[in-house]
Amino acid sequence: MTSNDALAAALDSVADPISGKGLVASGRAAPPRMAEATASVILDVTGLSTAAREALEGAIKAALLTVPGVSAVRVAMTAEKKARRLIAVGSGKGGVGKSTVSANLAVALKRLGAKVGLIDADIYGPSQARLMATEGMRPEAEGQKMIPVPTSFGVPMLSMAHLVKPGQAIAWRGPMAGNALGQLVDAHWGEVDTLIVDLPPGTGDIQLSLIQKHKPKGAIIVSTPQDLALIDATRAIDLFNQSTVPIIGLVENMAGYECPHCHAISDPFGAGGGEAAAAAMGLPFLGRIPLEIAIRKASDAGTPPAAGGEAHAQPFLDIAGHLLGWLNPAPAQRF
Repeated sequence: MTSNDALAAALDSVADPISGKGLVASGRAAPPRMAEATASVILDVTGLSTAAREALEGAIKAALLTVPGVSAVRVAMTAEKKARRLIAVGSGKGGVGKSTVSANLAVALKRLGAKVGLIDADIYGPSQARLMATEGMRPEAEGQKMIPVPTSFGVPMLSMAHLVKPGQAIAWRGPMAGNALGQLVDAHWGEVDTLIVDLPPGTGDIQLSLIQKHKPKGAIIVSTPQDLALIDATRAIDLFNQSTVPIIGLVENMAGYECPHCHAISDPFGAGGGEAAAAAMGLPFLGRIPLEIAIRKASDAGTPPAAGGEAHAQPFLDIAGHLLGWLNPAPAQRF
């Protein structure tokens, strides 16, 4: 028996919870693949409860680890799902912490019970693989579609960083970048019903492709309190307004720095500019995130602060709460 046959036989020894047949025989799973001592399985979880999926994943891992040469097992779950809501996170310029906000917003949404995924749409300068600790991972494929890579925070994600070598420059013209974005959006997202899309800075081809082809449900704008950043943020807001994509609100990042020694608050990028700009434009102000060394260190280490229970998570949880309220408004009361 070849190693592939042994893997398939081990997987088929696990019963499908619905049909009772082996997972391969029932079509619930494709034959496993083996690479560098890791067995990978694509599992269709359509119609299964969360408890049944977790039990099935455990049974698969236990079965495949009995095959000689297998030291690790990766299970990628897929399912048919209704149309997903895309939430664009944009900014008029780089360096305002948009990617950090996107990653933490996705993690915070997950903590609040949302079925959320994350797309790094910055095709030319992807950073989410570092922020979400998925550097070096490669997506599996089913048919012509990719299966998002898992993260330790329960948020599946896709990024160009998963498809190219670290540091490799992507010298693509607009149409190629737009096609790449389409592959990220149209991947097998399983049960995910909300996708956070971290856009590149500015108002270029990627933004236009997302708006025209994929029709976001809404957009969140990230800016620092600095006047120059707010001027650029206004351009991003104007782009979405022209395309009738609703602006969910504005987030003010790097707002206030507390000295760790004397605890005095200073404002290297100004104070209150984002909230004032939101008020002037008639937009909701979703919240402010302080300029904290701990947030920067955690982000560089691939441990989003929103995943923890410390105070640094709270601003992101508050913003996620605003977003969920916007997505799922309470019904009007009748008197």
